[in-house]
Amino acid sequence: QVQLVESGGGLVQAGGSLRLSCAASGGSFGRYPMAWFRQAPGKEREFVAGISWGGQNTYYADSVKGRFTISRDNAKDSVYLQMNSLKPEDTAVYYCAARQTMAGVTKTPRSYADWGQGTQVTVSS
Repeated sequence: QVQLVESGGGLVQAGGSLRLSCAASGGSFGRYPMAWFRQAPGKEREFVAGISWGGQNTYYADSVKGRFTISRDNAKDSVYLQMNSLKPEDTAVYYCAARQTMAGVTKTPRSYADWGQGTQVTVSS
């Protein structure tokens, strides 16, 4: 089992930027696809971005494509989400997640075995 801890959330004005970090421990981080999800109040958890185990392939929700960038540093057991041009509708709790398989990224939350506690991102208009 992998332990995941997110950081970097906060309050930002529309148009601003934030960089989320997710530190992993306790597992073979470099073997797993990783993803960021988010959940706004009253809404289901949704896929934001994903990255293959080696970092060669990245995937994005249409709503964040061109604004967000996912990356990973396997030497540091970490995954990142750079968020630019933030909008009020990006407000949510953001979670990182790990798949304990060498299969690829999926957009389905139940496919991910390990989750962080989440970090709040609030974008004011």
